[in-house]
Amino acid sequence: MARKPPDVKVLHGHRVISGSELRATFVEPDDTGENPVRLRRRILHGVVLVILVGMIVAAIVVALAIMNGQIKLPAAEERSKAPVSVCPAAIFDYTPPEKITVNVYNSTSRPGLARSVADALAARKFAVSAVGNTTSSYRGVALIVSGAAGQAAAFSVQRHVPDSDYLQDGRTDPSVDVILTGDFKELAKPELVDQTPGQLSCPRENRRIVDESTWTLTPTAPPTAG
Repeated sequence: MARKPPDVKVLHGHRVISGSELRATFVEPDDTGENPVRLRRRILHGVVLVILVGMIVAAIVVALAIMNGQIKLPAAEERSKAPVSVCPAAIFDYTPPEKITVNVYNSTSRPGLARSVADALAARKFAVSAVGNTTSSYRGVALIVSGAAGQAAAFSVQRHVPDSDYLQDGRTDPSVDVILTGDFKELAKPELVDQTPGQLSCPRENRRIVDESTWTLTPTAPPTAG
């Protein structure tokens, strides 16, 4: 009796799946009208891709416009127009010079200017502390700088330096800095100094507006120079 040949589709009692059957199991249906779910998914993916590409292009265009100055950020504009400090609105009485401590700095190219002005202020009984050179991009006659505690003293100093501008910084003592700049000529004549009450004179729009980006104070010489 002839022996029956073994069934190649059965191995140890388990059915063997052929390659063609395996491929048929994982092949997705055709992308035709007979499969509307997959078609809608492809359309959605295409729309999302187009939107993302458009957003990237728009971001690049805006970035280039900002770099070229065609678009200005509102926050930056407002910051650039803000003064260094709000000009005090208070009315100050004239303070006698002997009660005021001043520091005199020369930001011009004229050698010895700080020393000569410091000597003139000392002759008027101001207490002169530091005297030296400095660098400043401010353009005007002079800057009078103090902290909040020195506003009244700064008002009196301004009366001796006509056309000077006042700025407030963060110091806590009542000392006053006198920063001599390019347009400085001379102090007011002692007999012509106005000693009536008044306000501090701050940077004016019809002259030169000063902000944090347009002036610096960096002493570059010892107090005995200037």
